[in-house]
Amino acid sequence: MPKKTSVQDYIRTIVDFPHEGIMFRDVTTLFADPRGFRMAIDQMLHPYAGEQIDKVVGLEARGFILGGAIAHQLSVGFVPIRKKGKLPGTTISQDYKLEYGEAIVEIHDDAIQPGEKILVVDDLLATGGTAEAGIKLIERLGGEIVSCSFIVDLPDLGGRKRLEEMGMDAHVLCAFEGE
Repeated sequence: MPKKTSVQDYIRTIVDFPHEGIMFRDVTTLFADPRGFRMAIDQMLHPYAGEQIDKVVGLEARGFILGGAIAHQLSVGFVPIRKKGKLPGTTISQDYKLEYGEAIVEIHDDAIQPGEKILVVDDLLATGGTAEAGIKLIERLGGEIVSCSFIVDLPDLGGRKRLEEMGMDAHVLCAFEGE
């Protein structure tokens, strides 16, 4: 087996999932490998050394895994953005379009204080819809987004461009062409 030297080496591709024609980029193989997981977390942290970050926001669901580890390393709080109906307290919500439909995400209405510096984290940037919805929630609470960080970018789907057009910095570790 060849030596794995980059984060991308740890990511498996599953053909025709969730339906025909899709090349699913599976990061669970990266998460399962201690060296690969540490490499990803370290590389996601590196651009923010010395930056003021008050909280890390993880987008459902793999963003929770990454966001928790990154928040721990930064010694800051972690805030989840979840699918509608999953948070127990008072929330605000944002609807958005998916590649295959529509969805709603929510955040607790007291999770972020005005002026807090926020790092948004998720595993994959496709169309950017989930990230955009999360950004809108954070901004409605008065949070200031320092950057958005992802393991994988699917540039053909335009998510990075979408975030950049919103004035957001998008940091990614690797990219895969195609869907």
